[in-house]
Amino acid sequence: MDSPKPGRGWLLRLVIAFSFAQGAVSMARPAVSYRALALGADARAVGVIAGVYALLPLFAAVPLGRRTDHGRCAPLLPVGVVLIVTGCALSGRAGSLLEMAVWSGVMGLGHLSFVIGAQSLVARQSAPEDQDRNFGHFTIGASLGQLIGPIAAGQVVSEHGDALARTSAAALFVSAVVAAFAVTSLWRIEHRAREGAAGPGSSDADGARSGGRVPVGGILRTRGVASGIFISLAVLSATDILTAYLPVVGEQRSIAPAVIGLLLSVRAAATIACRLIMTPMIRLLGRTVLMAVSCLGAGLLCAALALPVPAWGLGILLAALGFCLGVGQPLSMTTVVQAAPDGARSTALALRLTGNRLGQVAAPASAGVLAGIAGTAAPFVMLGVLLLASAAVAIRPARRGAPPEAPARPEAPAPPGRRTEPSAERKA
Repeated sequence: MDSPKPGRGWLLRLVIAFSFAQGAVSMARPAVSYRALALGADARAVGVIAGVYALLPLFAAVPLGRRTDHGRCAPLLPVGVVLIVTGCALSGRAGSLLEMAVWSGVMGLGHLSFVIGAQSLVARQSAPEDQDRNFGHFTIGASLGQLIGPIAAGQVVSEHGDALARTSAAALFVSAVVAAFAVTSLWRIEHRAREGAAGPGSSDADGARSGGRVPVGGILRTRGVASGIFISLAVLSATDILTAYLPVVGEQRSIAPAVIGLLLSVRAAATIACRLIMTPMIRLLGRTVLMAVSCLGAGLLCAALALPVPAWGLGILLAALGFCLGVGQPLSMTTVVQAAPDGARSTALALRLTGNRLGQVAAPASAGVLAGIAGTAAPFVMLGVLLLASAAVAIRPARRGAPPEAPARPEAPAPPGRRTEPSAERKA
């Protein structure tokens, strides 16, 4: 008798855990910027510290993805939580910009470990027809964290008198506590009974063991993988620079930290709204057109942030921008997973995260240089150009006449009552 399919309780618990982990990071990132400002950093130094957050993960992503392709996903989740807690707590104790950069990097490594494990879990335990929906629901966890984290940071951080250094450190300690709560939802989240099955329902790890290691170059040359990586890079760079530089904009425009936190949360709330209705939008427009239109709108809105608008105007722009940015991440995950070769889906997702981290290194560093030369409005213009380029990349399959919604290879229908994976179906 077949074992019962796992249902979606694991996905709910994963979303809860991701909400805590992402909420901690989203609270810590602006707090790191404020603490760096309190330690004497200028806009360029803030950009460098934001870039270091992604530097360690840049080198760790592919090895972690290889490990996940050949084994379990779940162990990476608590490891990531421990590293996030360590990075947040020790950033609060840092007394120099160099220490801030180091512990920011540790925090980024923890976030990467958690995300690789979590995304691989969604890819492995979701049927192909459920991947758009499940990745969309999974990223709601990120948006919930991005909604709550900046508000919490804005409430804790205070600029009055000499309080900025003390209150930004307090926000970092609170974020460490929030991250620790993520482990409460991680018990038995991976369904190990599915591993080793010969037919539908077997894990992607089985394909990796039987088919050998797929070269990184072969993964990147697979049609759809590189474009998915670039779109994800552009969208995440926009989110990251908004988080890092909106506090600097607030300083220059005399906008209080509490208001900046609220504005960042408005952006996150709009992203959640987008992801809740993403499935009907895909039915209406198709995945390719939806990605292209959302990137185009996000590019124009990012450029508009460079205008000297008041706080309420920033709120309107950020709400619209958040809605547009809600599409790119989950759909790029599905694009990469369905295009990737058998036995290399976790590695392909890790390459996507490597692209994200490369963007998080290069984009803040470039933004810091531009901000030092042309002011804090320049990074938003740079983001606009990057997102417009991603819109052009997204629409290329449609211009070539390729079916945007089809997986890279045809999938056999799953037997009734069983959840399957693409690699397992082809082996069966």
